[in-house]
Amino acid sequence: MSDARPQKTPMNTVAWLICTIASIGFAFDIYELLMLPLIVEPALLELGGVVKGPGSDYGMWVGRLFYIPAIVGGVFGLFGGYLTDILGRRRVLTWSILLYAFSAFAAGFSTNIWMLLFFRCTTFIGVCVEFVAAVAWLAELFPEREQRERVLGYTQAFSSIGGLLVAIAYGLAVGWAKGEPAVLFFGISLPALQLPAIPLPEWLTAFGEAGREFNHYAPWRYTLMSGLIPAIPLIFIRPFLPESPAWKRKKDAGTLHRPSIRELFAPQYRRTSIITMLMFACSYGAAFGALQQTRHMLSGLPEVKQKAIAEVEGELEGKSEEERAKIIGGATRRAAEEELHLVTKTQEIGGLFGRFLLALLVVRILSQRKLIRIFQIPGLIVIPFTFAVAAIHNLDWLYIGIFFAGLFTVGQFSFWGNYLPRVYPLHLRGTGESFAANIGGRLIGTSMAWVTSNLASKPFMPGETGTEQWAYTAAIIGTAVYLAGFILSFFLPEPGEDLMDESD
Repeated sequence: MSDARPQKTPMNTVAWLICTIASIGFAFDIYELLMLPLIVEPALLELGGVVKGPGSDYGMWVGRLFYIPAIVGGVFGLFGGYLTDILGRRRVLTWSILLYAFSAFAAGFSTNIWMLLFFRCTTFIGVCVEFVAAVAWLAELFPEREQRERVLGYTQAFSSIGGLLVAIAYGLAVGWAKGEPAVLFFGISLPALQLPAIPLPEWLTAFGEAGREFNHYAPWRYTLMSGLIPAIPLIFIRPFLPESPAWKRKKDAGTLHRPSIRELFAPQYRRTSIITMLMFACSYGAAFGALQQTRHMLSGLPEVKQKAIAEVEGELEGKSEEERAKIIGGATRRAAEEELHLVTKTQEIGGLFGRFLLALLVVRILSQRKLIRIFQIPGLIVIPFTFAVAAIHNLDWLYIGIFFAGLFTVGQFSFWGNYLPRVYPLHLRGTGESFAANIGGRLIGTSMAWVTSNLASKPFMPGETGTEQWAYTAAIIGTAVYLAGFILSFFLPEPGEDLMDESD
């Protein structure tokens, strides 16, 4: 190893292009993932007639759409991390972004649930690979510690901007699909606009259920198709993006060791690999087992019910009890849908604050255990309050709770992006990051969505109504994984000497 300390990378045009494409990648990988909680209910209704209710397959299909893509993405993502170490960071980054962008666009043409599931799987593969390639690429392009930590911290903050953007995109789609004004933020709207119909070719509709009518103006389709956006700047910027200098130097010299998943469990890496994988799973478990389940609770809140009844009060006169229940049920679903993108925006704004907080603290707090506990300990209080109290009793409390739940949960994601490049050598960096992020986070952690959706319908879960059962289940799962992550933090290895500039 050289005794010379790594020098700061000059922030010239190329460096800014690097940060730009990484920020776009981070933003849209979360954008693609967070589409599903927004679109799953209307998509299941249109594609398969699946609705929430006793005895329905709704919970099963929600679990499948959340977890099967996570399994596929986790397995292929681990392979993608391995390819990142063999083929290079830039090449794998580029193709992973193109894969998830075009997959999301194709999903907008789905005519049955299985088609939607397939393209969610390919979208997940691209997202899982992109994170690993981007983190390794940035870490090696900016080898000086403080600059690297800032670049990783602030570019990852765009992930939460991606979450905010998808909530805005869904709000635009809901309004403009009907030719009405579209809500941007609280009290701020854009003028009415009519989006064009989405053409569904006859050969595609043949794969749908016989006699089923498709909505060519469905907001969920527009939202999915907007995932194509990151591919557009990438096509133009890619020729100007350099490969990781450290990786290329060793590759050209023939001194780059071949990565091995088995090597992750060598004595010097075993504890790091296992603990980071489990803690990454806990971080994602809180997000998918609790935060991403909020939509299923909104229709049970008193304020949402009151709004729905007020909107259809004139239609209820002279109707039978069954007809009244149907009208109120439809109005409640619409009111919950309108509230959903506002709640999601609040959560993502909280997540954005969490990522910026991490970016500020990461260069000031050297102990990695202390750093992650700044997010874990308050989260142990916020999560049960948000879901076991606010999500059942009061919409305003839910807005406050979901903001802080987003802050403390999403801030942990940026922690891992800064931590992982420091604990693996260059030839093993992509593989090691991928094992923690994809096996731990995407595969095990995301499975908490499946656990929550299945447990919420069980009669032994607390709650008098279906929405209360979802809320209490999310509170239990979210608190459990937060507590597990906190306990595991006592075993988290503190990085010794940085491995960023080592020789193999």
